[in-house]
Amino acid sequence: MKEDKLQKHMIFGCAMLLALFIGLMLFVTSIVQANPAPDSAASSATFRTKCAMCHGPDGSGSEIGKSMNVTDLRSPAVQKLPDAELAQVISNGKGGMPSFKSSLSEDQIHSLVVHIRSLHQKK
Repeated sequence: MKEDKLQKHMIFGCAMLLALFIGLMLFVTSIVQANPAPDSAASSATFRTKCAMCHGPDGSGSEIGKSMNVTDLRSPAVQKLPDAELAQVISNGKGGMPSFKSSLSEDQIHSLVVHIRSLHQKK
């Protein structure tokens, strides 16, 4: 009789631990989904204020940008560039593109790189 009671307590304890584990996993998953990657409203706003005038809202180039032959940020040529190179171009400028290292933080530049990476999905 004591063995049956002990076995029932062990099964109950294991079931409680399993329920606790599943609950924690669901909680962590909901936190991760609630806090998306850096491509947030802030990076989209930064892109709109600093980049969209020439690169257009979708990265394909605005009328002004197309007249200056800016590169389509959605293109494979841009998308295959390493993150460090994209960050360097944003920081230091290139060709007719101005430098943004004095007006954007490193975190903002990194967020713009992530935003640029997301543009290829919108092509």
